[in-house]
Amino acid sequence: MITTKIIFDRRKSAKKKQPGAIEIRIIENRKTYYVSTGISVMSSQWVAGQVVNRMDAQELNKRLALIYQKVMDEVNIYIEARQPVNINTVRMNVWAFSSGGVSFIDWIDEQIGMLRISEGTRKHYKPLFVRLVEFGGISSWHDVNVEKIYAFDAWLHKLGLGDAGVYNYHKCLKALLNRAVEFDRIDRNPYDRLKGKFKRGDKENVEYLTEEEMRNFETMILPPGTALELAHDLFVFQMYTGLPYSDMQAFNMNDYKWDGMKWNNVGTRIKTGVPYVSSILPPALHILEKYGMKIPKMNNADYNRQLKALGLMAGIKTRLHSHLARHTFATYMLRNGVKIENVSKMLGHTNITQTQRYAKVLAQSVHEDFDMIAEKMSNPKK
Repeated sequence: MITTKIIFDRRKSAKKKQPGAIEIRIIENRKTYYVSTGISVMSSQWVAGQVVNRMDAQELNKRLALIYQKVMDEVNIYIEARQPVNINTVRMNVWAFSSGGVSFIDWIDEQIGMLRISEGTRKHYKPLFVRLVEFGGISSWHDVNVEKIYAFDAWLHKLGLGDAGVYNYHKCLKALLNRAVEFDRIDRNPYDRLKGKFKRGDKENVEYLTEEEMRNFETMILPPGTALELAHDLFVFQMYTGLPYSDMQAFNMNDYKWDGMKWNNVGTRIKTGVPYVSSILPPALHILEKYGMKIPKMNNADYNRQLKALGLMAGIKTRLHSHLARHTFATYMLRNGVKIENVSKMLGHTNITQTQRYAKVLAQSVHEDFDMIAEKMSNPKK
């Protein structure tokens, strides 16, 4: 037996200023499927299975009725043929009908513009759309499968891109396909079957400041009230909190609680949504006190431009950029005996493997010191 029904806000996400999705539920032999209608309204705009309190309510109700009828027509095909419902085919046919035949590639373009991310992060997604258009092999919803993703991977490598560059394309496409699953455009993300299949690229060569370079940078004397001084202070704050640029700029002292010795917080990374544990160390607290317990705003491009100049002024060979402070924080903590598991929590890493690259860098540094001592032992004159 197969039943169908229009339902509202299945995920209970509708709030005062946030709409909930209207979907069509299909139940077949105790299996439940959902077909997106592409329509979302506020709780106050949905009464007794109808859209109300909107200027376009009549138009939306008419559209819902047409979409519902299309679902019924698709389901009846399987009932008459006495075959189980192929929900993917039903979804694709219904969605093509309700959206005027919008292709997967057009959906990708639309979603990139709708993502709630910073413009800096969006810049990583935009090239994906260009590459998908150039590739041409994943343009329809039927193309969203493991075979085509492997073909896309091979095509990207043929362009001469390295593993790290290709991995970034996969990372963005996977995130968008997760969104497609959430919106019931597809049943399952094909990347779920491809875990570990694509190389992340060489990320072992992590750059960071030594403790001597940290001291030299901290003690710089700069003209007060200048962009150079501000960038300097922001970098010092990052070095002793491990916060990435976006989280540092969103810093709010109200999120921290005093335990009698220091300020502590368990926050969530803006970019990844992963929890992290943070405490305000003395150098970072000094910066906060200097600016009235607030972190001044500075555009990321301007910030990195000033850091480049500061690096030259301090005689630091490593190119300074905002993320280098985070690397410096991680290696500083590990060098001073903090457990790698705890450093991972401080950084808000999804797993400890991400943190282990810092330990490998330090291990390499230790091996180099052993080599230096061994050479001196074998040649005392040196």
